[in-house]
Amino acid sequence: MAIIKAFKAFRPEKSIAEQLASFPYDVLNSEEARELAKDNPYSFLRINKPEVDLDPAINVYDASVYAKGKENLDSFIDRAWLAQDTKPLLYIYAQRMGNHLQKGLVACCSIDDYLNDVIKKHEHTRPVKENDRIDHMYTAGAHLGPVFLAYKPLKQVDQIIEEWTTKNKPENQFISSDGIEHITWLITDETTIKQLTSIFETQVKYTYVADGHHRSAASAKVGLKMREENPEFTGREDFNYFLSVLFPADQLMIIDYNRVIKNLLPNISTEEFLTALLSNFTVEAVQGQVRPSVPGEFGLYIDKQWYRLTADDSIKNTKDPIESLDISILSNYVIDPLLGIEDQRTDDRIDFIGGIRGLDELERRVDSGEMRLAFAIPPVTMEQLMRVADSGKVMPPKSTWFEPKLRSGLFVHKFK
Repeated sequence: MAIIKAFKAFRPEKSIAEQLASFPYDVLNSEEARELAKDNPYSFLRINKPEVDLDPAINVYDASVYAKGKENLDSFIDRAWLAQDTKPLLYIYAQRMGNHLQKGLVACCSIDDYLNDVIKKHEHTRPVKENDRIDHMYTAGAHLGPVFLAYKPLKQVDQIIEEWTTKNKPENQFISSDGIEHITWLITDETTIKQLTSIFETQVKYTYVADGHHRSAASAKVGLKMREENPEFTGREDFNYFLSVLFPADQLMIIDYNRVIKNLLPNISTEEFLTALLSNFTVEAVQGQVRPSVPGEFGLYIDKQWYRLTADDSIKNTKDPIESLDISILSNYVIDPLLGIEDQRTDDRIDFIGGIRGLDELERRVDSGEMRLAFAIPPVTMEQLMRVADSGKVMPPKSTWFEPKLRSGLFVHKFK
């Protein structure tokens, strides 16, 4: 069963919370982060992407970058821009994007749950990214960005969170530059904290990594490293837990994660490629953009023309949790055999576009000549994600894009 733990968070002083909260480290490149942070001394990017305060020529994985992150974290704390709660609490973090509202429970989760697969994963991690987070966390002695977890909905938890957010004033409430509303509450009542902790320990069999596979993997490895350094550890130390926000799965929104391809195979024309698709798909030229809305449907953009591709029933596999995914269908019957891209993680002919950027971004990348064609793909569902994770398998790379993104800096968990 899932262990969650109250903790003494470092949180921003209320008057600067909006300025301090930042995008997650992995949705911005260094140049974008520098631009966002340059006129904002409070930006948490100075801690989470500390290269913004260093010479751009320095490698982002250099030890001096991690040291700068720790220096900035210490400075934020010394200046009381981040201050620690005096007793362990649970917290609520709600986000509103348009008509979509999701309310998550902020807590620390057990590295043993991660290691024992109580916390389920659906993606492989890349060593370079995992090592980056290990070095960053270990040097700072803190978990700086929360892992985004999901759990199968429980009415009792929903009721507790709804009642608390209705009866108590928010601690912070602001709308970020991208139009997302962020609201946080402190759960200060010990009885409520114990009740929530007990519900997870007795009724939540598994939680699922929605976003943050590298952060959670790195947190577990840093925790193991700290255990080696502290052989008399009891299991109650902060390094045995990592910062998380847990959401009921039915409140989460996964949007499409699309593909752009640099070129067709040599000596293959557009017409020959479209003809080859007919072996497994119905191909229909359409006016306007194609945003797939049902399983087995895809949009193809090439030569300033959109096509709707509909997979034949013969290539749909409703039983296997991986092969039934739309991205698997596209990979197995188009991207690999017709475009020659066998490994989407390493092939530089393919790039990935989060659906938040819209179909216009697919058109822009192709019309600019940078890419030759683009595919719009139906979004994965939470049911599919959990089915894959429960099977012990992993999805193809870049299968899920969650929105809205959790902001970093609203909660920090120090472990040394």
